[in-house]
Parts: sequence; structure tokens; C-alpha cells
Amino acid sequence: MPGPDSAAIDVYAVALSSAFMHERSSVGELAEHLRTEVKRYSPGEKLPSSRALVERFRVSPVTVSRALAQLTAEGIVVTRPGAGAFRAEPRAVAREVGDTSWQEVALSADASAELVPRSVDASGVLTSLAAPPAGVVEFNGGYLHPVLQPERAMGAALSRAGRRPGAWARPPMEGIAELREWFARSIGGAVTTADVLISAGGQSALTTALRALAPPGAPVLVESPTYPGMLAIARAAGLRPVPVPVDADGVKPALLADAFRASGARVFVCQPLFQNPTGAVLAPERRREVLRIARDAGAFVIEDDFVRRLVHEDAGPLPPPLSAEDPEGVVVHVSSLTKATSPSFRVGALAARGPVLERLRAIQIVDTFFVPRPLQEAALELVGSPAWPRHLRAVSAELRSRRDAMTAALGLRLPELALPHVPSGGYHLWVRLPDGADEPALVAGALRAGVAVTPGRPYFSAEPPAAHLRLSFAAVAGAGEIAEGVRRLRSACDEVLPHRASGTSAAG
Repeated sequence: MPGPDSAAIDVYAVALSSAFMHERSSVGELAEHLRTEVKRYSPGEKLPSSRALVERFRVSPVTVSRALAQLTAEGIVVTRPGAGAFRAEPRAVAREVGDTSWQEVALSADASAELVPRSVDASGVLTSLAAPPAGVVEFNGGYLHPVLQPERAMGAALSRAGRRPGAWARPPMEGIAELREWFARSIGGAVTTADVLISAGGQSALTTALRALAPPGAPVLVESPTYPGMLAIARAAGLRPVPVPVDADGVKPALLADAFRASGARVFVCQPLFQNPTGAVLAPERRREVLRIARDAGAFVIEDDFVRRLVHEDAGPLPPPLSAEDPEGVVVHVSSLTKATSPSFRVGALAARGPVLERLRAIQIVDTFFVPRPLQEAALELVGSPAWPRHLRAVSAELRSRRDAMTAALGLRLPELALPHVPSGGYHLWVRLPDGADEPALVAGALRAGVAVTPGRPYFSAEPPAAHLRLSFAAVAGAGEIAEGVRRLRSACDEVLPHRASGTSAAG
């Protein structure tokens, strides 16, 4: 597998399947041909038909359609339904751009009055979202590779949803009842349809929950390490994240109780199942303790149950959500379909009981009105179809296989990277670097070698105890790409940590 052009690497990479890469390349090549050719046409003159372009360039109709769409977006071509494509009229000369430096003062003027200045920093989230050039193995992705996504089932569900009576009407503010009922059954316990709000994915639900439960300037307890997207939400809302360490059995109850007493916090955010990034599962005895400690502190627990549907084949029975064991309304539950489907299938749920539910509902309405009804209807069609359990079983088996492939490759080629816990769910491994390792240098060296990895630093709200990497095995095309990515990471370690590599196997 050839290495990438290092000069082109300025963002993280998405490793795509060969068929998809060929299609993308064909679209780009055809768009470039047409971009040159259209200059010979007068404004308003008609271009050759799509059929003529298919025959001339020997590409598929889809490639022609996408290439024309690209030129339309660039303002080079205009399309008219039933008439074809035409060269666009010349654009008006762009106006002079004014001086925007005044905004620096305006955006920071009120910061001195805030107890905790708001800080909007998306860098920790972008490590798994940025679109990179081809050729880099993506060990930093946070979503399933296209070969694992249920694209056909999602397409069929969306098609059926669009034909449902009333599918394009305004939905209930809380979400359509049948989808809320499905989420309530998935959560279990005493949670009912009336306790559930449909959200636009997990990130939106977490944002609503934090805004509802903590005023600006307040402390909020978080696991350490934890999901950078949640830390970004908290800081953007002017909240102060207070770390509580986790181990292989989840958050440590004694330290959680100490943190509540010391900080006066009224919110604790946790991921009890396959925690991101450690993969830990909250132990049974700790589950009861966490709920008791929060209740005694008069606090809420925001349960981010983000990856329950990405359990591995060998996991065994899963514990229920904390919300299912909470009769007193301590837990605000967040879950989503996105991780198990596609980054664009942004449908999730908030579940809560008591007066807090009305506050959650009000904030969500003010922020987003509602989740588009066609997407909700498509979600209901998908989870009610025979394809849904088949998809989950297939992903469960494939994630186990990929996890084992990455674990074996790391043990063989990179034994100096410590892997304290091998999870039975989720899509990544959390590895500790040798003492004294330069984490940013290794991340940069890995990218030069052609593999994108996620640094550990953004997962800590305070100083990290050691350097770490998070390595995803879900965003790559398969086991062969995992082996190649680990080989490249070996090369980066040899470059950045040469004194560590002498006793390891660097062959291959």
C-alpha cells in the first residue's frame, strides 16, 4: 500500500474502500475535464447531454451527475430540469472585504464578567471528523467505515419513510410517539414513552442536558479520561469540568463522593458501558454506589449510553442502562443510533423523569424546534425492519474480528505500547505510551508515515498522568488495513522513539 504524499497531509485521513476511491477519482477527473472544456462555450450555451458524456468519457451516469453537481456548486454550470446543463453567466465582481479585526474586541468584551469564560474549541472533536487526503490509514475515526454501514437498509428505510402519509408534516415537538416508544423499550426499567425526547444525535442531546442541569460558571464532574466532545460542550457553556479518575471497573466511587463534596457540583457525566476512551464497563457494585452518591449529593447523572449497539460478539449479556435501575429520576439518559449506522443518521434520544424533563424539552425546542420528521420516520422504518438485527449481528462479529486483529498486531510489532484493557464493545483501543514519550511528536510522525492516530491529551480535563493514543479499528476497510496501519505506526515509533525500538521487531 503506497504511502501518502506528505506535503498533502494537513488534516487527518479517511481510508476508503478501493471501489469508493475509484469512483471519487473518476468524479474529480471528469469535473476537471469539463471545467476546462466549458470555457469554450458562451454563457448560457448548452453542454453535451449526460448520455453523451457517459459515452464519451466511458464513465457511469452517477459519475456524470456528481461531476456536474460539483461544477454547479462552483457556479460554473447551471442545470435546468428537463433541458440539460448550461454554462453559467459570469459572476459579479466580488466586493472588497472589510476589516473584521473589531470582532476580537466584541467577542471578548464580556469574558471578564464570566465566572468561567466560555471557550469554544472543536480541536478535540475534529480529530475524528476532519476529511483527509487519500492514502492515510484512519486509526482516528469515530464512525463505522462505509463497508460496515447499513447503506442499503438506510436507503430503503428513507424511501419507505418518504412515502408515509404525513411524512413531511411537522412532527410532535417531543418526537413521533412510535420512535419514542422504541427508545423507551430499549432503555427498559420504568422508562415510558412519555419520558423520552427525540434528539438530533448524541452530541445534541448532551448539549441540551448540560444546559438544562448546570448554570454557567458551575462545576460539572466528568470521568478522567473522557470524550473530548463532551468537554468541548461543557467549556462552550461556561462550565468547569472537574475530573474523577476511572479504572478498568469504571469511575471510582470514593473519589466521586470526594469530588461532589469538594466542588459542590450537581451534575456527573459518565459512560457506564464501554467508556470512551478506556473501554471500561462500570462494575455492578459501583453502579449502585454511583446512583447513591449522586442522590445523596442532590445531583443528576447524565448517562451517555453512546455505544451499546456496537457490542462485540464475545461480550456476553450486557448490564442495563443506569436509567433502567433508577426509580428516583437521578439519571438523564442519552442514546443514539448514529454510531451503529452512519455519521449522517443523526437520531438519538433523551430520557428523564420528573420536572427536569420539561426543562430538557423547553431547551431542545428553543435550540432546534424538532428533529425533521422524514429522518424520524426513516429511523422507525430502519429499526423495525428485519435488516436491523442482521446488521447489528454482522457488525458485532466484524468488530470482534477487527479488535482481535489490532490487538495481535500491536502485541507483535509494538509491545512497548501498553494495552491495559481489551474491551468487548466499542470501536477502539486505548494504549499508553512509554514513560517520557513525546505524544505530539509521535502523532505527527505517524501522520508522516501514513497513519492517523488520536492523541490522548484532549481526553483529559486536567493534566494527564501519562501519554496515550486512541486507535480506532472501525473506520478502516478491514483487517489488511489494520495490519498496514500498525506497520506504519511501528515506523513512526522507530523515528520518534528510536531508543525504545531496539528490542522490538521492526521487520515487515
